[in-house]
Amino acid sequence: MATFKPLVFSGMQPSGDLHLGNYLGALVNWVRMQETHDCIYCVVDMHAITVWQDPAALKKAIREVTAAYIAAGIDPKRSILFNQSQVHEHAELAWVFNCVARMGWMSRMTQFKEKAGKDRENVSLGLFAYPSLMAADILVYRATHVPVGEDQKQHLELTRDIAIKFNNDFGPRIAELGLGDGFFPVTEPVIMGPATRVMSLRDGTKKMSKSDPSDYSRINLTDDADTISQKIRKARTDPEPLPSEEKGLEGRAEADNLVGIFAALSNRSKADVLAEFGGGQFSGFKAALADVAVAKLAPITGEMQRLLADPAEIDRILAEGSARARAIAAPVMASVKDILGFVRS
Repeated sequence: MATFKPLVFSGMQPSGDLHLGNYLGALVNWVRMQETHDCIYCVVDMHAITVWQDPAALKKAIREVTAAYIAAGIDPKRSILFNQSQVHEHAELAWVFNCVARMGWMSRMTQFKEKAGKDRENVSLGLFAYPSLMAADILVYRATHVPVGEDQKQHLELTRDIAIKFNNDFGPRIAELGLGDGFFPVTEPVIMGPATRVMSLRDGTKKMSKSDPSDYSRINLTDDADTISQKIRKARTDPEPLPSEEKGLEGRAEADNLVGIFAALSNRSKADVLAEFGGGQFSGFKAALADVAVAKLAPITGEMQRLLADPAEIDRILAEGSARARAIAAPVMASVKDILGFVRS
């Protein structure tokens, strides 16, 4: 198989406030990966419209997510940072992949089943086909690595299947054009480290989510210090003291979640946190957790507010990133058209 220059791609939808789960589960790792990889980070606004969006709210959300990326430590000079809809090659390649992927593959996507629920006949075609667009997001840059959580592993497997099928279907043509023995890489997952699954503050068995109707279920990156402290104080716990060892967290979802958050925010292990707080009541632990959370998140919130006060600067950053992204995507898409036999100028 051909060899590809290592390149990381990832993105988030601009739908609702980003929260602590997005920060600890993805952004922290994205920032670290800038030190070791060439990275492309995208605000995937085309994915957001698989369900109806208010246009004004969507534009605002795109800028907010961009501000959150930068405030968390994504450097738009070091990495490529842009919004998906400004690079039309994503949509072009997605259509090609719609013709490569198979209905059976899409039908097995568990996230579609969960999001569509019992009303499958009335959801948009985009919601059904969006894993094909996700594959295009990655492969239009021929990205070799994608940091993913457990809930996205199946979509990355589909991306790999699409790449393999395209390479096989057009193998002779790819070789004829001198493009190697495989045009697209079989992208590898980068499984996130600890605290990738930050759970709801109201129910430790459910993932923290921006779609949860209770704002007290999550800590938003836009929350001020008082709000963060109040949400942590009100977080659900159980009546038992904190255990002194990790084994004691088994079967105690809320306790496990709060200890995991403390460990991730303070860059410590759960065992280390329990060695300090084990045997104590949750009230004291929550106070310490609130202090850690505020110390870590307040600078991010402040930087987001500074950036959002100048939307023209955010738009400039996105436009610059889009131009850099298009410089990579356009030649890839041109080669895809040659492989398919399209006539182009």
